[in-house]
Amino acid sequence: MINFSSDRILYEDNHFLAVNKNCGEIVQADKTGDESLVETVKRFIKERDSKPGRVFLEVTHRIDRPVSGVVLFAKTSKGLSRINNLFQEGKITKKYWAIVKNQPPVESQTLVHYLLRDNKKNKSFVYHREVHGSKIAKLKYELVGRTENYYLLVIDLITGRHHQIRAQLSKIGCPIRGDLKYGYPRSNPDGGIDLHSRVFAFTHPISGEEIKIVAPPPKEKLWNEFLLLGLE
Repeated sequence: MINFSSDRILYEDNHFLAVNKNCGEIVQADKTGDESLVETVKRFIKERDSKPGRVFLEVTHRIDRPVSGVVLFAKTSKGLSRINNLFQEGKITKKYWAIVKNQPPVESQTLVHYLLRDNKKNKSFVYHREVHGSKIAKLKYELVGRTENYYLLVIDLITGRHHQIRAQLSKIGCPIRGDLKYGYPRSNPDGGIDLHSRVFAFTHPISGEEIKIVAPPPKEKLWNEFLLLGLE
């Protein structure tokens, strides 16, 4: 059972609820049969609000199991349809923090690749040119901090492809710390990777309010070192 408490809720109104996902949790049920975050949060809402019937809570987007950070759920069908439209129109801002061992080739650049997903291997392969079945992948990264052994990148995700950040950073020689699948030599003790969904921002599709949700990174020594830099 997933350990969930109210302090993991980052934002909530009548239509949406955002939580801080821990690495290792799955957002939506998959073939593993492990409990999903959406089902855990449904149970939490049912108990908290003493709801007699079914709780409406739908996934609006997913982040990979070993990744931590902001996940937004819709609490109403109206909220779900409106936020889906924002995703389709590219009007959602998503920023990630990534810790890498190798210094990137330049401090800031936009990466444009083509990703081909291999479902059997649950992995995406990166190409510089379009190949049959591939999809264009774009992100912008900026080097914003460093410690004695590691570098912190802020990722502005432009497209949302399968394992996109992990695959594209690996392609430029900067696999994310702990990400064995994409070339990092060692796993992290908790089995996660140091990729964190830090900021999720949008114009509320019903109230019109500007919403910016920020998720604290995992409480670990290395993340804490970067937090001391005062970065957003």
